[in-house]
Amino acid sequence: MNPLFADEPLVLDDPYMSRMSEAEFFDFCQQHRKWRIERNAQQEILVAASVGLLRSRRGAHLIGQLGMWWNQHPETGEIFDSNAGFTLPNGAVRSPDASWVPAAQWNALSLEQQEKFAHVCPAFVVELRSKTDSLRVLLAKMEEYRENGTALSWLLSCDDETAYIFRAEEPGYETLEGFERELSGEDVLVGFGLDLRKLR
Repeated sequence: MNPLFADEPLVLDDPYMSRMSEAEFFDFCQQHRKWRIERNAQQEILVAASVGLLRSRRGAHLIGQLGMWWNQHPETGEIFDSNAGFTLPNGAVRSPDASWVPAAQWNALSLEQQEKFAHVCPAFVVELRSKTDSLRVLLAKMEEYRENGTALSWLLSCDDETAYIFRAEEPGYETLEGFERELSGEDVLVGFGLDLRKLR
């Protein structure tokens, strides 16, 4: 299997779905919680299969490390797991595996907005890739995050132990081979280091 074109999300091309309002789309997601649902900038509904235990374990370890950092820096902003949905400036609704929103952006949202898929782009994003996930699709998603305002994002391809680092204002991405390392949150998540060995 070519990793660039491995499993891709199912696109629901029902014309009604592409015309759903934000409220209708949110309700649709609540009614189908067993699915992993996103919406792209063209307003197409993307459905991915539920994750297996290995992917879930990796996600838990990722959030665990991020949570430990947040416990020491709660005033900086808020962290989120893969259940969160963010409406990006281009209209897409994305649900990264882990993310962080600065306090100023979070506090500017009303409670009603916080309870929905708020119009906010996380400053920090992490996506985990399993061997069945399309690398092409995920790299394009990481570029979308950057184009919409994400300052630092990581695509972590766990099975081949490769990290793709995207930074604001920098074209392309940095590729790091091997998980015998710690990734730095740089000047976005100051003091955060992700031990990649725990995502194997």
